[in-house]
Amino acid sequence: MTAVQVERELSPAAQEVLRELLAVWLQFERLLNRAPLLRRLEQGTFTVDDYKKLLRNLRPQVIEGSRWITRAASSFTAEFSEVRSVVISHAMDEHRDYEMLEQDFAAVGGDPQEIRNAPRNIGSEALAGFLMNQASLPNPLDLLGAMFIIEGLGEKMASRWAERIKEQLLTGPETVRFLSYHGKNDDVHLDKLYRLLDEYTAKDPALGSRIVKTARVVARLYALQIEEVDNV
Repeated sequence: MTAVQVERELSPAAQEVLRELLAVWLQFERLLNRAPLLRRLEQGTFTVDDYKKLLRNLRPQVIEGSRWITRAASSFTAEFSEVRSVVISHAMDEHRDYEMLEQDFAAVGGDPQEIRNAPRNIGSEALAGFLMNQASLPNPLDLLGAMFIIEGLGEKMASRWAERIKEQLLTGPETVRFLSYHGKNDDVHLDKLYRLLDEYTAKDPALGSRIVKTARVVARLYALQIEEVDNV
């Protein structure tokens, strides 16, 4: 389902928030497209070393993802039990995704120990710190904005990246399992996000601005971790 189709089914308050989130998304795409690593992927000059570098620098965010999502679940009070259930389910879905990423790294000749021991770059440090801080606050519904950016990346870009990587590196599907999986499955997570967005922005008109602010911060920090792949 496209964002336009989703918007038609939302309440007016949620529609306004979604429009603002889509504006954040467009800026996020521009930031990603300026990152040298992804610019080479778009230009057709991507190498195996580039792909290894991308996987090495994505792994910390993937590992931290299940941690901050689980922390967020523990921060919701009883009145938000439905949100807590959705968040816990999401953490269960993704808590071992890093294994696919490590398998992809090995499939293009990388040493699994190298990717497991790779330090975070400065963008990954900033992103992990922000998300864990927000997740530790009471009832952190603003993290719907973080999910919009991170899950949106899987839905909107992961499949295209996977195809371009296979084409340029002349490899098979066994080298892009992580990206392909998220390209096929993150739309399910976004559907849940839209439902929560619709319900809770109707209850709290001030929530929308917090969701959008968190989306803006996460978009910038996520792009920063791709920009700073060599800055550890």
